[in-house]
Amino acid sequence: MSGKESTEISDPGVPQLPKKVESHPEAFVTDINGDRGEKAGYNGENQKVDGPAANYEDGQMHRTLKQRHMAMIALGGAIGTGLFVGSGSALSTGGPVGLWLGYIFMSSIVYSMMVALGEMASLFPVAGAFTHYAARFVDPALGFATGINYWYSYAITIPVEVVAAAIVISYWDADTNAAVYITVCLILIFAVNLFGARVYGETEFWFSAIKVVTIVGLILLGIILMCGGGPNHDAIGFRYWRNPGPFAQMYINGGDGVIEGAWGQFLAFWNVFIQAAFSFLGTEIIATTLGEAENPRKTVPKAIKRVFFRLVFFYIMGIFVISVLVPYDNEDLLNGSGNAAASPFVIAIKNAGIKALPSIVNAVILVAAWSAGNSDLYAASRTFYALALERQMPKIFRKCTKKGLPIWSVVITGLFGFLAYLNQGGDTAVDAFNWLYNISAVTGVITWWGILLSYLRFYYGLKKQGLSREGFPYLAPLQPWLSWYGFIFLTLVMLFNGFPVFLKGNWDTSSFFVAYVSLLLFAICWIGWKVVKKTKVVPLDEIDFTTGRRELDELEALDRERFATESKYQKIMSILF
Repeated sequence: MSGKESTEISDPGVPQLPKKVESHPEAFVTDINGDRGEKAGYNGENQKVDGPAANYEDGQMHRTLKQRHMAMIALGGAIGTGLFVGSGSALSTGGPVGLWLGYIFMSSIVYSMMVALGEMASLFPVAGAFTHYAARFVDPALGFATGINYWYSYAITIPVEVVAAAIVISYWDADTNAAVYITVCLILIFAVNLFGARVYGETEFWFSAIKVVTIVGLILLGIILMCGGGPNHDAIGFRYWRNPGPFAQMYINGGDGVIEGAWGQFLAFWNVFIQAAFSFLGTEIIATTLGEAENPRKTVPKAIKRVFFRLVFFYIMGIFVISVLVPYDNEDLLNGSGNAAASPFVIAIKNAGIKALPSIVNAVILVAAWSAGNSDLYAASRTFYALALERQMPKIFRKCTKKGLPIWSVVITGLFGFLAYLNQGGDTAVDAFNWLYNISAVTGVITWWGILLSYLRFYYGLKKQGLSREGFPYLAPLQPWLSWYGFIFLTLVMLFNGFPVFLKGNWDTSSFFVAYVSLLLFAICWIGWKVVKKTKVVPLDEIDFTTGRRELDELEALDRERFATESKYQKIMSILF
């Protein structure tokens, strides 16, 4: 660290600041273990680094994401194909009540993760949040493994969303080769991300607004249809909860066998979890924007506080509507048909006799897939950039353009998008979608697990050193019990997500690989880095809660002056977003 004037910033999460403030983005993030000399830091290999190493970059990331961008990214980040389309597969797997309870349970787990993340992110709003917190509070090796895992999680999800877009387009045009639409989607996703964070934020603001308005409208429409307000005046009520029933049974041997009774229903219910996890991926994406967010200590807590209500309304109410309006044995659900009609919302609207709305909803689902693809490339590339800041990736990936775009991190991550063409090599679009979607879901769960582990170490480190959490920008509620709750159940979900392959007569090598390859890669990254670089777990009484706080406090003071004067329009926007 440098002992220069107090206006000098050494935090990677503060790459572009107001005038009069300089920036050395790497010196702070790499100082995660060992002595805290005035001019010395430690990189991800526990090796001493003399002085700031920010001179390599032609430019640095800029803080261009406004409060409304942050709010809508947080609000719409998890509303994608998982909710609009993937929920159909979960309904077919678990039945209406199994689906609803599964999503309620997963909502509570995701909430426990988000509030823990919110406390750390508000205190240390730095680039590469997940990587930095794991390395700083646990072990540099875990920081590397978490960063690689999160980067992979979103990089591999890019082709998932592109394939989902192709499935949706087939609702209107099943004759054109899907490769054409895959190419168009990839070009659009690259275009948005190559224009930088400001364009991404503005695009996501309007896309998220479309998704939010749509899901609210679908929930209201679902309640109306449930009460018999549709064109056919059929009051569905809870008909499908009674017949075919509240819970599905656990099917094995490709659907030829079934496990009957309460045990089979429980297994089907548990099987919903990994599908629910995919739907919730994206709730944590706001943390990847920390290095490019204006006034992060104000905008991040505000966005986090809305998470609980978003989860309750959009997911719990949305899934409730789905569970009521569509029987779980409907042939058009994703497990049965594999085309765009697989969206349970579209099925419900068609069954009600509403002719125009299915196409409108599918257009929104298409927007959701494109939006999710944009977010996937953004989140993954910023995580890869953070790994380079930690000196855990080649320095070329630290390179930013003069407009603040980590250009080579975007390029290397974007290459994953071409995996979408695997869709052309399989028998159906469903095969590619299910393979990629299952892999990405497991990697997301591992990331949440790492966040909660980092927070527990953060919490107990503060307690060990006699430091109070009072005065933090945001305090996670019910700690540490809420984090232990999420940590334990995410551990169970990771270990047992592939349990169907262990049932008698149900072994499938491909399914086993999909379920557990991510855990294997995570372990290899963690143990491999630890062995090769000889890193150590940071003792609780040596966890650093000081480095970078002064600079971030000064940034907060500057932001307070910068954003102090608000017009009536700004005040209204602040209330809304």
